[in-house]
Amino acid sequence: MFVFNTLEGGSFLAAFSMWIVVFVCLFVFNEVARRFKWMGFFSFVVLPVILTVIWFTVMKETTYTDWFHLAKVYSATVGSIGFWLIRHYEKKDKNGKVIWRLATNKIALCFPPLILAINILEAVARDIEVGSTFWMINSGAIEGEIMGVLGGPWNYMNAIAGILNIITITGWFGIVIRKMSDKDKSRDMLWPDMLWFWILAYDIWNFVYTYNCIPTHSWYAGLALLIAPTLCAFTVGKGAWLQHRAATLAIWCMFAQTFPLFQDTGKYMVASTYNPTIYTILGALSLLINLAVFVYMIMKVTKTKRNPYKAELYIDHPEYKAIKALAE
Repeated sequence: MFVFNTLEGGSFLAAFSMWIVVFVCLFVFNEVARRFKWMGFFSFVVLPVILTVIWFTVMKETTYTDWFHLAKVYSATVGSIGFWLIRHYEKKDKNGKVIWRLATNKIALCFPPLILAINILEAVARDIEVGSTFWMINSGAIEGEIMGVLGGPWNYMNAIAGILNIITITGWFGIVIRKMSDKDKSRDMLWPDMLWFWILAYDIWNFVYTYNCIPTHSWYAGLALLIAPTLCAFTVGKGAWLQHRAATLAIWCMFAQTFPLFQDTGKYMVASTYNPTIYTILGALSLLINLAVFVYMIMKVTKTKRNPYKAELYIDHPEYKAIKALAE
């Protein structure tokens, strides 16, 4: 499935050690950015402005400039800014009493599912582009993928899985803010209806997308970048997966734009075997799991008669109740 770069002194041990470093850094960064309000502001507002100037001036010949990489870094950053505002933007009267919060505005609560759907659609479009342009051939070196991509039916299977993943985003207006405690003052953006099965389906779909479309990046941008926010969402940052995902994706994309050779050359580079059988198995797995979540959603809708886009759907789940109990 993966090929480690032994030609430049690399090995599985070297790549795995660096994977651990990347994973830990992403997890720790997310913890700092979510727990400290102004660190989040610096990370998603100030830092991207500084880096944008660098990318389009001194680094314009070396950084990624293809549409997909730019769309990813800026959509993830916009998402992180929006989530920061939902968590923290409020108005107070002269006595310091909160009289209005963005988190209670229904129009504002449409932003998280919208930016998530846009982010997924970007990857769906890329899967279709790779599948149609490089059908059953290796593209060779292209911008953003030094070892090339291999197109095939797996791209279309995963694109369909991505569309199903969008359809199964439920409980938009159930988003709430985590109440502050002595142990956690983060005011995380909780999404109680976004439960483990949807997150699992997303993670598998997104990993397959990275393996299909940026195979030399999937070891880090696929595995480490997906596991870090998921682990946080099931442990210290329970219920706030989308917030964690946007934050880690944004900072990783900034890193990748600034240090593009990290994944593309050297002993830490990890490539694909470009085996059509593996691609097909992964594409089928992604499609089947997302189809299963879609069927489950339809069953719940039929049983409960609830509109999954206007009301929360999985209110009888213990995990839903546990997340809801954390809210203000």
